[in-house]
Amino acid sequence: MSAAHSRHEILIVGGGIAGLTAALSLHRAGVDVAVRESVPEVKPLGVGINLLPHAVRELDAIGLLDCLESNGVAPTTLAYFSARGQTIWDEPRGRAAGYGWPQLSIHRGTLQVLLHEAAVSELGPERIKTGHHLVDIRNIDDGARATFEVRDHPGTAESIDADIVIAADGIHSTVRRLRHPDEGMPIWNGALLYRGALEAEPILDGRTMVWAGHPDQKFIAYPIRDLPNGRQLVNFIAEYRTDSRELAEREDWNRVGDLADIAPMFSDWVFDWVDVPKILHAAPSMFVFPMVDRDPLESWTEGRVTLLGDAAHPMYPIGSNGASQGILDARVLTGCVLAHRNDPDTALTIYEAHRRPATGAIVLANRGLGPEMPMKLVHERAPGGFDSIDDVISRDEILEVTDGYRRTAGFALEALASGRSVADADYSALPS
Repeated sequence: MSAAHSRHEILIVGGGIAGLTAALSLHRAGVDVAVRESVPEVKPLGVGINLLPHAVRELDAIGLLDCLESNGVAPTTLAYFSARGQTIWDEPRGRAAGYGWPQLSIHRGTLQVLLHEAAVSELGPERIKTGHHLVDIRNIDDGARATFEVRDHPGTAESIDADIVIAADGIHSTVRRLRHPDEGMPIWNGALLYRGALEAEPILDGRTMVWAGHPDQKFIAYPIRDLPNGRQLVNFIAEYRTDSRELAEREDWNRVGDLADIAPMFSDWVFDWVDVPKILHAAPSMFVFPMVDRDPLESWTEGRVTLLGDAAHPMYPIGSNGASQGILDARVLTGCVLAHRNDPDTALTIYEAHRRPATGAIVLANRGLGPEMPMKLVHERAPGGFDSIDDVISRDEILEVTDGYRRTAGFALEALASGRSVADADYSALPS
């Protein structure tokens, strides 16, 4: 097998949202960085995601805000409803809540392509390569070495040495599996998410994210693009929990969902503000995903190799935190590398000290239902509906949960008041 060999200051394994954000952030800070991605071609796949204000602040810091705003929607309200369509509570979001940055809802594939195109344009195609599948990674005297199979050229490999190798290769991370071979499949909580996007009339004011139901069955919808005809591209999730707790094969992760499996469960979810059966039947397609995460690790770093994004802390898609936390990882990593340019070991130690405990707390908070806990309480206390929500749950009880989650996830309003990017924080020493 023929092999090419090169060296960079930092190598990123994985060209997803977190990996590409890290590449752009590090490059703009003057760091020599390269990215290798396994898939042969980056395509606008997936469904909608939300970026919270603290993540949008970081993307703004690397010059991407205008592009993202023109390709997504900035919701101003998050509204929660019971399984009978009755309002539980609502709250302002993004700039409407006083943040200096919006919350952004955008198609995941659109965001992926925008980041990839920006990285290729700024770093050059020789540094951002697809079709490179990691087959081996090891520490060497002055860094780490990653070896890739070049899929477009069978029998060809590429070996790259770097001061630091960052594994941003997702929930099925090859690097994490090599480091933790006994970890096994991700942990499934029994919930299945049927996800899709369709062109539709705006729901409510067209700037509201809606969550209806309870942890065992819920419907979520929000716009991810305004269309010229006055309609919107609307992302939806129809979710229900089963009794099963075992995943069979990796293919369970991204398969086409069957309408017949999910539509009967929502047949009577017709409310004056949304017709759920109509949305499900009108969707051109949908995918089904299990709701999974992994236990927090006791360490992300081994030698000069560390984890970032979903490879480090896969979490339930509750509270719009998955992609946002990966973006924060990327920016904190940048700050640590710049603070310790000549001492990669210290840079990685401080990066992990800041990010591993913070993200581990979010993983566990999401297992505890995160901001969805009031929905559970309402369903338990008033399954047949209510005349007044105040008879079921108090505003203070709701705020205790939702404000606590915002603090855990790092986007409490006071935490963003200074407008300072996390990349500019003081990383001279371990956090106290």
